[in-house]
Amino acid sequence: MDFGELITAMVTPFDSNYRLDLESAKKLMQHLIENGSDSILLSGTTGESPTLSDEEKLELFALGADFLKSRAKVIAGTGSNDTAHSVKLSKQAEKKGVDCILVVTPYYNKPGQEGLAAHFKAIASAVDLPVIIYNVPSRTGCNISSKTAIELSKIENITGIKEASSDFRQIAEEIRECRPGFLVYSGNDGDTLPMLSIGAHGVISVASHIVGRQIKQMIKRFKAGDIKEAAGMHNWLLDIFYGIFITANPVPIKTALNLYGINAGPVRLPLYEMNDNELSAFKKILEKYDLK
Repeated sequence: MDFGELITAMVTPFDSNYRLDLESAKKLMQHLIENGSDSILLSGTTGESPTLSDEEKLELFALGADFLKSRAKVIAGTGSNDTAHSVKLSKQAEKKGVDCILVVTPYYNKPGQEGLAAHFKAIASAVDLPVIIYNVPSRTGCNISSKTAIELSKIENITGIKEASSDFRQIAEEIRECRPGFLVYSGNDGDTLPMLSIGAHGVISVASHIVGRQIKQMIKRFKAGDIKEAAGMHNWLLDIFYGIFITANPVPIKTALNLYGINAGPVRLPLYEMNDNELSAFKKILEKYDLK
């Protein structure tokens, strides 16, 4: 199953009392599909998954499956550092009607490569859904090696990897050696064009909340062979690609959405709102882009 070239890792809207805001979530989903998203990832890191209860995650998954239907694919973030818990949540997500699950590398307990492979295999074997594995060493403290990714790509329903390692040798080896049709996605907006140049399929994006159409156009121009224009778009987007990480994700992207009248609400502790200096610097970055 192809989930498209632009997947948005959606923020989770909360109301002023930090409760799940499902009405705002629907409006945000609508905004995303109108601005280029082919699929939407719910309860990823950008969706503040560490502070969402399983019940809240399942509410989001059910909402996405019902609201988006055939208009966009729904990917459910069901990974954790507890294999049994991930298996249980993945099974529950499947019952809610999602199209795919995304499973992050186990964090904090830092398994070796054999443990990582066994973790992903156990989850994939528990569901009939496609599985995208997620490699983000900066957050988890462990890396899926290219050898392990290649091994996992042989499993029929492990259909892709979100690569946020920025290790281009490793990524190139995965693109070269994983089974045909295995989808390699950039996990960092700023890596998208460089990864496309070595054969990646697309991006699982944060910046697409506010520049989705521009990212979609950049990918389209690159794949059409207009490398110079795609490079120009990449260079123009660089400030927003990195500006949204001026402090911990998803604080800046939620701030940007709220500034532009798309209700995303606050972040939950231990995340915290931007301080005055961060906000001032971030607003200067946003001024460059016509996002109204």
